[in-house]
Amino acid sequence: MDDSGNGLRADTLVATVRGVLPSLTPAARTVAQLILEDPATVARSTITELSAASGTSEATIVRTARLLGFPGYPQLRLALAAAAAQPDRLVPGDLAPDDPLSEVIQKVARAESEAINDTVAQLTSERLGLVVEAIVGARRVDAYGVGASGLVAEDVAQKLLRIGLSSHAFQDAHLALTSAVLLRDGDVAIGISTSGETPDVIEPLTRAREAGATTVAITNNPRSTIAELAEHVLISAGRETEFRPGALASRISQLLVVDCVFVGVAQRTFDSSQEALASTRRAVKEFTATSRRRTG
Repeated sequence: MDDSGNGLRADTLVATVRGVLPSLTPAARTVAQLILEDPATVARSTITELSAASGTSEATIVRTARLLGFPGYPQLRLALAAAAAQPDRLVPGDLAPDDPLSEVIQKVARAESEAINDTVAQLTSERLGLVVEAIVGARRVDAYGVGASGLVAEDVAQKLLRIGLSSHAFQDAHLALTSAVLLRDGDVAIGISTSGETPDVIEPLTRAREAGATTVAITNNPRSTIAELAEHVLISAGRETEFRPGALASRISQLLVVDCVFVGVAQRTFDSSQEALASTRRAVKEFTATSRRRTG
C-alpha cells in the first residue's frame, strides 16, 4: 500500500499484479494480464476502452481494481500512469531462444535487479521486525520449501544454525509434517513458496500453526493460501518465465528476504551470534587443515 492507504505504490504495482495473478478469477486475470503486457496503454484507456480490449465487463474491471487495493479504476489508472513514468521497469525483457549471450547477460541481470528492487520496496521494517522477534525467542525454527524454494529453506536453516539457533529445513512433505506436529508454542515455522499454493508447504505450515508455532510465509503472492494462513507475511518479487524459472529471479528475491531476517536476528543476539560464528569457523578451519594433512 502507499502512504495514503489508497492502492499500491507505483514502483511495485506491476510486480504485485504479477504476484496475485494466479489467485484471480479468470475474468479478473484477463484484465490483470493486460496490465502486465502493456501497463502504459491501460493507463491511457478509459474503462469502456479497456472493457472492449479485455472482453470483460466494466464491473469486472472495477472489481479487479479493488482486488488490487484501489477504490476504483480511476485510481488504478493513476498508479499505472505513475509506473509508466519509469519506462525501463515496464519493458518485459523476456529471453528469446535466439538472443545473443550479450543480451542474455543484460536481461538476466536486469530481471534479478528488478526483483531485488521490487522486494525491497515491499519489505517493511515493521513486518521484518515481527519475524525477527519471533525467531530470536524461538526454541526451534522449521523452514519448508520445495524445488528452488527448498534451496532457500536450506539457506534459512544453515544461516540460523551458524549463529547457534536450532533450525531445520524440509523439502520432503512427510518429514516436514513429522517435524511440524512436534512444534509447540513459541517455535517458528517458515513456509516458502513463490506461488503461495504449494501443497507440500501449505500442509506442514498448517500443522505447525495448529501445534502453536508462530507461522511465517515468504511468497510472491500476498493473496495466496500460504499468505492467508501465516501470521506474518514477507513478500518477495520476481517473475518466472520459460527461460527464467524459479531458480533465478524469484529465488534471488527470496534469498534477499532471508538475508534481511538473518541479519536482524544476528543483531538482536549479537554476543551469542559472534561466539557461535567464531566456534563454527574454527571447527571448519580445523577440519580442513586436518583433511589436507591426511591427503598430503
